[in-house]
Amino acid sequence: MKENRTLEFKSDVTNTFLKTVSAFANFGTGRILFGVADDGTICGIQKADSARLDIENRINDSITPKPDFSLEVDRKTNVITLTVREGRYKPYFYKGKVYRRSDTSTIEADQLEVRRLILEGNYQYYENLPCEMPHPTFHYLESKLKAELGITGISEDILRTFGFYTEARKWNNAAALFADQNSFYGIDIACFGDSISIIKGRETSSGCCILKQYDDAVAMFEKYYEYEEIVGFERVKRELIPEEAYREAIANALVHRTWDINSHIRVSMFPDRIEIISPGGLPRGITKEEYLHGSISNLRNPTVGNIFFRLHYIEMFGTGIQRIRDAYHDFTRKPTFSVTDNTIGVILPTQKLTYEADNEEIKVLDLLKNGRHLSSREIAETCGYSKDKAIRILNRLLKKEYIRKIGNGRGTKYSLM
Repeated sequence: MKENRTLEFKSDVTNTFLKTVSAFANFGTGRILFGVADDGTICGIQKADSARLDIENRINDSITPKPDFSLEVDRKTNVITLTVREGRYKPYFYKGKVYRRSDTSTIEADQLEVRRLILEGNYQYYENLPCEMPHPTFHYLESKLKAELGITGISEDILRTFGFYTEARKWNNAAALFADQNSFYGIDIACFGDSISIIKGRETSSGCCILKQYDDAVAMFEKYYEYEEIVGFERVKRELIPEEAYREAIANALVHRTWDINSHIRVSMFPDRIEIISPGGLPRGITKEEYLHGSISNLRNPTVGNIFFRLHYIEMFGTGIQRIRDAYHDFTRKPTFSVTDNTIGVILPTQKLTYEADNEEIKVLDLLKNGRHLSSREIAETCGYSKDKAIRILNRLLKKEYIRKIGNGRGTKYSLM
């Protein structure tokens, strides 16, 4: 057993544990084991019942407001387990300061984290706070509402229905996000060549309606990841990455990001992938596992999410991850997701368009274009190779992840990734 973010060891009872009580009450349930050394060795607490009462009194006298906690004594080891549950009335102070966990340490929370806790404790969202905007316009939002919902024009009733006003009839941050001009950061997109020193295109969309940010991001995708191919007498649109997956990832980044920090959503486009990094980490109350399994139910920005839903930019809350995965159903290379304290990321791999291959390999790759699925025998006969040579080439291409193997035995076929 080792210390971690939700578990701390104390060999005896001193006031140092009270910082961790504040941290667990503010940022997530955790346990403190008294009578356990830092290395996990059990040493026990003498007069455990008396120590238990002492711990309870120290918490009640030092933490404001009173946190939700419980104490248990293991009679065999004399280890006291203090369980502190995440509270509803945040923030929880110890000596006028707020604390959080950082790996196995307890540190003081910064001002931004304290402000967010105050909002949580008052059941408020950042997007609902008042925002100074003298004369905002909503032309871009209006054009989208006309196109998608068939309204004739935007009105005060519509803006009120969307939740753009505070109770004091002032504009809020949600209104600012959908206004034509605002002071918020947005999306920074860079399209790279074969290395990060080669920049093929750059677009920073900020200080404008977040629906425009979404459209600007999609326009960059269409420019660099879609092309047309002549098949027979028709032009067929091809995608190096499923557009549905990209659109979903961008919409999710805008809906779930934190807007109280000055940081762009970062979109990095490479020949073999797109990386999308959204600032803010997971919404409070959602675990990494719940997020990855598509069970998000705690929206950080419910007003923004509701408008994106009405405009059909997202389907249902909590289904974004699954929709991205579904878009890659027929692909061998799958998207990957990452979650840290401060970011959420997704990597969308491309289908290979350019290859580092010799002439023999190029000959096989050309043969597999247009969705063909061929056996090693068919490839050998068409290319004029022996079957052994064809298999050697195919194995090299499999190792490079340029092709995939389908089926087994005599039914084995090969196709492009």
